[in-house]
Amino acid sequence: MAGRINDDDVKAVRDAVPIDSVVSEYLQLRSAGGGNLKGLCPFHDEKSPSFQVSPGKGLFHCFGCQEGGDTIAFVMKIDHLSFSETVERLAAKAGITLRYEEGGYNPSHQRGERIRLIEAHQAAADFYVRALESPEAEIGRKFLAERGFDQDAATHFRVGYSPAGWDHLTRYLRGKGFSDKELITSGLSQDGRRGPIDRFRGRLMWPISDTAGEIVGFGARKLRDDDNGPKYLNTPETPIYKKSQVLYGIDLAKKDIAKASRAVVVEGYTDVMACHLAGVTTAIATCGTAFGNDHIKILRRLLMDNGSARVIFTFDGDSAGQKAALRAFEDDQKFAAETYIAIAPDGMDPCDLRLAKGDDAVRDLVEPRTPLFEFALRQIVGRYDLETPAGRAAALDEAAAVVAKIKTSSVQREVAVQLAGFVGILDQEFVVRRVAQLARWARDKGGDGRGDPRGGRGPGGPQDRRGGTPQQPVQTPAAPSGPALNLRSPAHRTERELLKLALQKPALVSPAFDAYGADEFTAPPYAAVRQCIAEAGGAERGLGDNREYLVAVMDAAPNNTVRSLVTELAVEVFMGRTIDETYAGMQLVHVRLRAVDRRINEVQGSLARLGSNVAPDNLAAAQNEVWVLQQYAQSLRAKGADAL
Repeated sequence: MAGRINDDDVKAVRDAVPIDSVVSEYLQLRSAGGGNLKGLCPFHDEKSPSFQVSPGKGLFHCFGCQEGGDTIAFVMKIDHLSFSETVERLAAKAGITLRYEEGGYNPSHQRGERIRLIEAHQAAADFYVRALESPEAEIGRKFLAERGFDQDAATHFRVGYSPAGWDHLTRYLRGKGFSDKELITSGLSQDGRRGPIDRFRGRLMWPISDTAGEIVGFGARKLRDDDNGPKYLNTPETPIYKKSQVLYGIDLAKKDIAKASRAVVVEGYTDVMACHLAGVTTAIATCGTAFGNDHIKILRRLLMDNGSARVIFTFDGDSAGQKAALRAFEDDQKFAAETYIAIAPDGMDPCDLRLAKGDDAVRDLVEPRTPLFEFALRQIVGRYDLETPAGRAAALDEAAAVVAKIKTSSVQREVAVQLAGFVGILDQEFVVRRVAQLARWARDKGGDGRGDPRGGRGPGGPQDRRGGTPQQPVQTPAAPSGPALNLRSPAHRTERELLKLALQKPALVSPAFDAYGADEFTAPPYAAVRQCIAEAGGAERGLGDNREYLVAVMDAAPNNTVRSLVTELAVEVFMGRTIDETYAGMQLVHVRLRAVDRRINEVQGSLARLGSNVAPDNLAAAQNEVWVLQQYAQSLRAKGADAL
């Protein structure tokens, strides 16, 4: 098997790729103060940002689900890669050539599965782009031209063509060193009578990229009447392609989505192209599946919660738009409240609209818009005869059940009032009460479905920091035994501040901190972190390369719980306004003074319990220890840090 990656090369990769630039490929980040950045966590669903990134330390930590670590840990978790695969990907991004301690340089056939599949798709995309220039592909070029797309547009979106033969791409990729197994696994080839054959043949090809910009699949459009396949054929589910988790055009649109706090959801690949070429560069599309909860999560991480985020659907005015509206209520009412629908004149999609009326018409399409919940309710109400009492009652029953699913009471009431107007019921309070009644019934039947309000911690076993196969996800170990952390406790609060200083600003507490024992920290989780610092070489090690020091501390963690606490303390802001030697000295003194006072109480308590049963020598030793500790305590109170 491949050798382990050289330690110096791992460090070089970690230092060369800024964590904020990597994280920004997956979610929008904004200032959190103190040099940190914040965003919506990609590892659990949340409405307000608790995910923080510290560029200076090269760490991330989510205060909601407790996930944390460095750049390598982030990529490993979000893209489900092994340690070696992650380092190889980041090394390629940074232009670093890796060395392997056993077996020399890593041959291509030993690279991780995900990286190999990504490389196969990249090679396939290049092949398809070149094939679009062939005489056979004239039908594809004509298709694009008839829809207003020239060669520059095809190049920008990397549109290609799959030759009509049985195995043109398969033979090409074999020549590039890809095995038949890899070609089948990737979805680029499929089993034939005499071996693998091309999955896509004689079609126009659109590459589908993930949020990081890596090609993970293709969408293929039928061009010929003798093609008996579906109009659009997408890559099947593979280890790197899950249609419910990808959005076509997200790699091109993500920066503008984050900048404008707006996303436009269209129905097809040509619609995305038309929107972008018309200046609506926030357009994206689903890939052969309905817009669902996973798509919502992708957009929420880019839009974040800033009160002005908008998602605009340009689906048609019939069933597709209505279903999208109802799904938005089902999946995320907060998302639904920020969502609108725009219907083009005559039901034209953006591609047809651009052809018929030009770029301005496409830009204008997404400006006058209807709230999605209003559209959905009007669609429901419109199916009934509102001129009759029975029709109004039936319309109210169906629509009220949708409104009752809104969990925020104020929003629920506001929409219920609007529903009364849609149905034509003058007594608004009657409708409000009806909706509230349906909501109560749903809760009583257990329809809330929110689960554990504390949220869950994602799985993740200890990672191999040198390479090799990662461990399978394991259940997160329980926190160290002992009293729960309580930041109202002066002792816990001070211990936490001191550990934050030791991790973030070791120069302010070194060398005094390294003389502190783990038993001086009353909270077992804090004692565990203190032990990790000791095993990593102490706070004094942090006087050099702070990132390397933090990595060493995390490596020393006995389990994921302690490791998570390390990253949390390494990125959390301090309680004090001015963080200097005086502030650090106060924390050092308070922790030590409490430890001394505890020891005095322990010795005196033991003497009191034993009474006259104490041997004279033991009594004298204990009394002497108490006297020495009392003198030390007086000195700490009088001189502060100078007495340490």
